[in-house]
Amino acid sequence: MEPIEQLLALESKEGEGPEQLNRKLEKLTAEQRIEWAQNHLPGNHILTSSFGIQGALMLHLVTRVIPDIPVVVLDTGYLFPETYQFIEQLTERLDLRLHVYRSHISPLWQESRYGRLWEQGLSGIEHYNRINKVEPLQRALKELDTGSWFAGLRREQSNSRSALSIVRMQGGRYKIHPVVDWSNRDVYRYLQQHRLPYHPLWDKGYASVGDVHTSRPLAPGMHEEETRFFGLKRECGIHE
Repeated sequence: MEPIEQLLALESKEGEGPEQLNRKLEKLTAEQRIEWAQNHLPGNHILTSSFGIQGALMLHLVTRVIPDIPVVVLDTGYLFPETYQFIEQLTERLDLRLHVYRSHISPLWQESRYGRLWEQGLSGIEHYNRINKVEPLQRALKELDTGSWFAGLRREQSNSRSALSIVRMQGGRYKIHPVVDWSNRDVYRYLQQHRLPYHPLWDKGYASVGDVHTSRPLAPGMHEEETRFFGLKRECGIHE
């Protein structure tokens, strides 16, 4: 294979646009995609992680290439105890540069002001997500002067992600999905190869984990996307 720098120079030949670039990136390994992004995409790079069921995958994969990359986690105050433990475990093991962002309004104050937003239908869930996820992430992107950010979204996870490209623009920044075409089997093999753990709630039937009040185990006949937000929606807003 030609060197990545020659194959995928951002200043591509005249007439080549995002679709052509993504077709080239499809031919590379996840590690090569990360290397290309590091070398060619502008600004500071960050990695966002929910420390979810398969969170160790991206944390290990990206930090092997960019060891000092800032890792942003959004703490809603309603994460599972097991998630907080998982964050501590992986931060120590992988020597992560963790940046924790939260809403300026504490969870109890939110409940006092708005009630339990997650019990107020789709509009309540969206309001909750804006307060606890979207605004803190936007603050993180700004304070870390982010030009490009890595996320572990995969097409197999839901219908809303089925058409994702490897690189796209979001909010004026480059967004990179190095494992977008990976299957659950690919993830399993990687975690096994590097002796990385799944989130502790994997053993209790959870396929996706967010907050305690809007996550539930995967039951027979359910799709993974139905285990979050009571099936009303899949995305929390930060990837939309």
